[in-house]
Amino acid sequence: MRMGTGVSAMEETGAAIVLSGVSLTRGGRPVLQDIDLSTDARRIGIVGRNGSGKTTLARLICGLIAPDTGTVRIGGVDVARDRRAALRTVGILFQNPDHQIIFPTVEEELAFGLTQMGRTKEQAQAAVTAILARFGRAHWHDAAIHTLSHGQKQLVCLMAVLAMEPRVVVLDEPFSGLDLPTRMQLTAAFARIDAGIVHITHDPDVVRDYDHVIWMDGGRVAMQGDAAPVLDAYVARMTALGAGDDLSHLAG
Repeated sequence: MRMGTGVSAMEETGAAIVLSGVSLTRGGRPVLQDIDLSTDARRIGIVGRNGSGKTTLARLICGLIAPDTGTVRIGGVDVARDRRAALRTVGILFQNPDHQIIFPTVEEELAFGLTQMGRTKEQAQAAVTAILARFGRAHWHDAAIHTLSHGQKQLVCLMAVLAMEPRVVVLDEPFSGLDLPTRMQLTAAFARIDAGIVHITHDPDVVRDYDHVIWMDGGRVAMQGDAAPVLDAYVARMTALGAGDDLSHLAG
């Protein structure tokens, strides 16, 4: 299914997402099948049950894995083939910050991606100072990561991604394990992001005010378009599954 008119003026400036004939198999099992979509929406939600292909799709969009067939282009960049350009174009916030953070201090974590992009040490330090000030966390500069809460670590990861100034930020179930106040604070932080957002979630309410929603089911796009009709159909289907008495349908 497609939305939009293909490569648009927005893609030329770096925000459009275009997947053409994308399929991926792992261990002999199809994980994604014949994904075709094109959208220049600024805020995109991707919903679906566990095992529907949401997270795999997120990793394809970031160029962390390559499709077996087809292409993934973000802002005209083939993210699987041009890794350096992909780093400048797409950033990802993982579900668990402990799977993303690799350095012992906040400053080191924030600076790493910038130096990987070719920034000098001085340029990286200036960017670190700027992103910490932007989020009111200048006092975190020398903080040890292990002293931070789960939500604070997630904010560090978000700042690390945004410091690299990507055109698109992928959020992969970023609220997992967070309490309500922390979720609210992160939601406010997401709302201030200037880049395009692709938000992976199983919770339809999280993306109800987004511009475009994609419903993944069994590795395929079941439906996509404006948020309200897609989410209404998704919720109706999930409600029907939950009301059934055959537990085999709930294995996904």
